Amino acid sequence: MTNGATLPAQPHDPAPPRQPEPSPALGALYRDFERENLNPLWTQIGDLMPMHPQSKASAHIWRWNKLLPLAREAGRLVPVGRGGERRAIALANPSLGGRPYATPTLWAAIQYLMPGENAPEHRHTQHAFRFVLEGEGVWTVVNGDAVRMSRGDFLPQGGWNWHSHHNAATEPMSWIDGLDIPFAYYSESAFFEFGRDALSKEECSTPALSRSERLWAHPGLRPVAQLQDLPTSPLLAYRWVDTDRALNEQLALEAEGYAATLSPGHAAVRYTNPTNSRDVLPSIRCEMHRLRPGTSSTPRREVGSSVYQVFNGSGSVIVGEQHWKVEHGDLFVVPSWQTFSATSGAGTTAMDLFRFSDTPIFEALHAWRGQDVSA
Repeated sequence: MTNGATLPAQPHDPAPPRQPEPSPALGALYRDFERENLNPLWTQIGDLMPMHPQSKASAHIWRWNKLLPLAREAGRLVPVGRGGERRAIALANPSLGGRPYATPTLWAAIQYLMPGENAPEHRHTQHAFRFVLEGEGVWTVVNGDAVRMSRGDFLPQGGWNWHSHHNAATEPMSWIDGLDIPFAYYSESAFFEFGRDALSKEECSTPALSRSERLWAHPGLRPVAQLQDLPTSPLLAYRWVDTDRALNEQLALEAEGYAATLSPGHAAVRYTNPTNSRDVLPSIRCEMHRLRPGTSSTPRREVGSSVYQVFNGSGSVIVGEQHWKVEHGDLFVVPSWQTFSATSGAGTTAMDLFRFSDTPIFEALHAWRGQDVSA
């Protein structure tokens, strides 16, 4: 039996480059290594220390027009309650051994809630967010604060905060969940705790603005009573109206001759923590990108993986060797160090891309790098 590592070459095999010549003595040494659960670096270095990142994930796309009908059917057949906790359907990258992971560090899922349903309260150390592609009528309740969810809204939620959801509308609603579940799993750092089975009547209210927004959603203004830097954003909803305006103004300034965009026709904003201007979550970076009709982003590759969703418009994307036409709702993965570029369709509607990535992890480790790639 072995410990799962690749065995060294046996004495009768030809010696690979820069390896010792096979011999009975060498074979005996390798067998002794195996018995003691040891592996010599000289036989493993190509896999352990590649010349550049070699992601285990594949570039892959999930089509919204296939995902949403499956979520609707799950809404008809699968209850929400203790045990399953959420009606969430994870994107499983086909190269990750059947695990429910979009990338080696990121989890993404479509969650679906029927009218009048409540997803029970719980908390976990994994950091999370919700991004609403379409619809409204659901409130997420975080530590007793009811937060409205509407189309285009981005709702971050730091780890170890109590949260539940309730649908106060007459129609089902779906959204995208993103978490760092794979990273927490592999780093063996996860905790989970059940909360109450039911919320109070007051917590199931439907305010237009949450308490977090009333305190924090004022650009450039910080409550003097709250000057401590926080590791996760205390603002629980970043509204689409603000994101849309920011992207439009970047493109308008570019048209007036000012340097306001990443590249011609490519505007982008990053969701940030108002207490320190860093990422909203310690392990996940979230952004919205807008491409004018008929324009392309600069081809680029980065350490770390990303998941994108097409929010508005249509166009095409290139991920490594893959080339896909994309439209409203489609989700796709960009693995580590694979070149990515996007082109908006030539019609009258810009293409908006919501992106989340694991970049903060690699920046914290001083292991991140990015590179524009010439054609």
